[in-house]
Amino acid sequence: MLLVFVAVTARAETGPAEYPENIASRLQQRYDIMRSLTFNFNQDIRGEMTGRPRQGSGHATFLKNNGKARMRWDYVSPDRQVLISDGVTFSMYFASLKQLIISPAEKLDTDLTYSFFAGKGVLKRDFYIRPADEEYKADDESILKVIKIIPMTQQSQVQDIHLYVAADSLIRRIMIRDHFSTVTVLNLSDIEVDKVTTGKSPEQVETIFTFVPPEGTEIIHQ
Repeated sequence: MLLVFVAVTARAETGPAEYPENIASRLQQRYDIMRSLTFNFNQDIRGEMTGRPRQGSGHATFLKNNGKARMRWDYVSPDRQVLISDGVTFSMYFASLKQLIISPAEKLDTDLTYSFFAGKGVLKRDFYIRPADEEYKADDESILKVIKIIPMTQQSQVQDIHLYVAADSLIRRIMIRDHFSTVTVLNLSDIEVDKVTTGKSPEQVETIFTFVPPEGTEIIHQ
């Protein structure tokens, strides 16, 4: 899972002089000033520990408002899942299991991709910034710039992350590799910035980050 936020839009340098640190800086600037973000995603997970490849797809929403970071991931395939946080609690609904698991939202802060998308993470504080591995470079580097970030904390389950950054300084792909060589790829599309609250009342925005499970769902508190 993973896992972000006009006055001036940072534009990518087109020449070869744009180093990984420069890409990380414009990326950070873009997401720091962002109030909300939505996108569709396709997820692919591969590795010896996972068995056969697993795919998923859906829609995600992030909002920074009144000092709270909110998010919602709606998986529509292969099974319905809803991952939602109102800034206080984090809930995971699994339709196939008929379960809703609720835990404190602060547990999400250890998730490296979430903390960045939610506007809490700082790339140069939390990661070592490196050039992309040769095998993960973009086919056309004039369209997407790729950097590798390595968690500074030794407790992280993540070995490294490759971020594919477009000229508008928005992430189009995230490739996460753990210490067991499992690779999770998120491809993002239909990205919209600062439109979650447009034309909506506070009550309508609140419903985005509210989920009522179907009757008969088992509720588990952790």
